[in-house]
Amino acid sequence: MSSAYVIGLGRSGIAAARLLQQQGWQVTVSDSGTSEALQQTQQALAAENITVQLGDRFTPNPDLMQRVVVSPGVPWDLPNLVKARELGIETIGEVELAWQTLQQIPWVGITGTNGKTTTTALIAAIFQAAGFQAPACGNIGYAIGEVALQALSDSATTPDWIIAELSSYQIESSNSVAPQIGIWTTFTPDHLSRHHTLENYYNIKAKLLQHSQFQILNGDDPYLRNMASDWEAAYWTRVTGKADLPGPADRGAYIESGWAIVQGEPIVPVSALRMVGAHNQQNLLMSVLAARLAGIEAGAIVQAIEAFPGVEHRLERIRTWNGIDLINDSKATNYDAAQVGLASVDAPAVLIAGGEAKAGDDQSWLQTIQAKAAAVLLIGSAAPAFAQRLAQIGYPDYEIVETMDRAVQRGTELAKNLGAKVVLLSPACASFDQYDNFEQRGDHFRQLCQELP
Repeated sequence: MSSAYVIGLGRSGIAAARLLQQQGWQVTVSDSGTSEALQQTQQALAAENITVQLGDRFTPNPDLMQRVVVSPGVPWDLPNLVKARELGIETIGEVELAWQTLQQIPWVGITGTNGKTTTTALIAAIFQAAGFQAPACGNIGYAIGEVALQALSDSATTPDWIIAELSSYQIESSNSVAPQIGIWTTFTPDHLSRHHTLENYYNIKAKLLQHSQFQILNGDDPYLRNMASDWEAAYWTRVTGKADLPGPADRGAYIESGWAIVQGEPIVPVSALRMVGAHNQQNLLMSVLAARLAGIEAGAIVQAIEAFPGVEHRLERIRTWNGIDLINDSKATNYDAAQVGLASVDAPAVLIAGGEAKAGDDQSWLQTIQAKAAAVLLIGSAAPAFAQRLAQIGYPDYEIVETMDRAVQRGTELAKNLGAKVVLLSPACASFDQYDNFEQRGDHFRQLCQELP
C-alpha cells in the first residue's frame, strides 16, 4: 500500500486525509499544534485508521511517503516542501487532490484579492436556482476535498458544477486545475509576507485564468484593466457602462439605465440585489455573466438575485439598535476590503478596526476614514500602530479599546452621542491575534450586538 502524508489538520487537511484513504492510500497527518481540539480530532481519525502526529515538523522521506498533500495554510516554499519536490516525492495541494477526482465535472473557479466570497455565493445561488447541484466550496462552504469524498462514496451526490472560491495559496499548489469558467474579481497587494512580490502574487492568480476555458475579469479594477493586453480572449465587466469596457461590449457585461446588460441583453435590474455598494454591482455582473456562459436562462438568474440574502461577515447587517445599524464586515482582512466596506455604509459611522496587521497601502483607507468616520475604535495587536497612523494624518477621533466587548459597548455609546448612523466592524486586519479566524471574530461581534438591551 502506498503511503501519503498530509500537512495541516484543518478542515482541508482532514478532507484530504479521508479522500486519500478512500483511494487506498495509507495516510499520516502531521500538524505542528498540540491543542485539545487537535487531540480530539486525532482520536476521531485514529478510529478511522488515519495516523495523526501532533507537535510534528514535516521531514520529507521518499522511503516513508510517495505523496505529500499540503493544506492551504502551509507555505508552498517551506524548505522541507521544496526538498520533498527535489527528492521526487509527488507534492500537491488539497485542491489539486480534489481536482483529480472531480475533473470530469465543469468548475467555476473564482479568485481575486477581494470580492471572491460574495461572487462565489451568488454564482452558487444562481446555478442552484437553475436546478443544478452546484455546491459552493473551497474558501467558502465545504472544503473541496469534502465534495470529492462525497462524490466518490455516493455517485448520486456527484455535483453538476463545482463553484470554487480559490485563494492564491490554493492555486499555488494546484498545477492542473482547469475550470470551465475562471473569474478574477480584484487585484491589490495582499499576502505579500507569503508571496514576497506583487508580480509573484499576480502570476499565481493568473495561472487559474490561463487554465480556464472562459475568462471573466473585473474591468473596474485598475490593475487588471492595465493588464488587458494579457487577456485578449477575456470577457470583461464594468459598472460604469460599455464605453469603458476593455473588450467588446457584446461579449462583456455592464450597467446601463439601472440594468445589468450581459452580452448585449438586459438581464436583471441592479436594484434586485439587496447588497449595498458599487463593488457588489460588480460582483453581480461577474456572476450573471458566468451564469450566461453556462447557458442559464434569465428567469433563474433574476429569481436567485432577488432571493439572495448576502454573505455572512461581509457588510452583514446584524440589527438596527436605537436607529443605529450594526454591521459586521469581519471578512475585510486588508486595507482595500475595509476601505470598500466603510465607503459602502451611510456616514457618519463609528468604525471598529484592528487585529493582526498586514502589509499593504493604507492611503485610500485612511482617506475614507477622514471622509466618513465619526470615530475609530481600535482593537487587537495593530491598535498602537493604527493609532499612530491616524495621528500622523491629523485624524483625532480614535480610541484604543483593545477588545471587541469594549468596542461594541463604546461604539454604540459614541454613535448615540455623535448622531452616527452605523457602527461598523471592518478590521483591515487578520484575526489571529485574538481569534482563530475572521468568522469567529464576526460571530463574537454579532453575539455582542444581539445582546444589547
